[in-house]
Amino acid sequence: MMDGNIQALEYLIFKYKNFVRAKAKSYFLIGADREDIIQEGMIGLYKAIRDYKGDKLSSFKAFAELCITRQMITAVKTATRQKHIPLNSYVSLDKPIYDEESDRTLLDVICGSKVTNPEELLINQEEFDDIEDKLSEILSDLERKVLRLYLDGRSYQEISVDLKRHVKSDNALQRVKRKLERYLELKELSL
Repeated sequence: MMDGNIQALEYLIFKYKNFVRAKAKSYFLIGADREDIIQEGMIGLYKAIRDYKGDKLSSFKAFAELCITRQMITAVKTATRQKHIPLNSYVSLDKPIYDEESDRTLLDVICGSKVTNPEELLINQEEFDDIEDKLSEILSDLERKVLRLYLDGRSYQEISVDLKRHVKSDNALQRVKRKLERYLELKELSL
């Protein structure tokens, strides 16, 4: 690329980056954060710059908006395909259970030996009951329903259908995760 083309590219990217950010607010990308959808929009902007023909009837802005929107919609559709659900809703088995400094992971818990001692079984059942009681206190009815469906293996889309809510209208599962993380942190501190 010649210096003039690079300068023109940088100018257009700078000029339209806030437009891309504003457009990204309209979209939600499952399993990603807001910056990911913005990045998709920037890819669309780059494609518009690369492919725009000045001899056509449409303005660059209209063409860029079309390219940006199409790129974002394609990313959203790709992320919501059924084949991507395991990737978009995974839980790492190597993530520390309580906090980043914790040595105990979910894999450690899953691989733990099966308890057969009646005393330990009773203690575990009591702890489980305590956790269920605490969940009833800290979670709303909707959040408990969402958690129950999620633990049953339902996808975001299936949960939204079961609860008759739009998939993007509520982030109850995220609230549940934050509340559970806070609860586990407080529980760890009290031990």
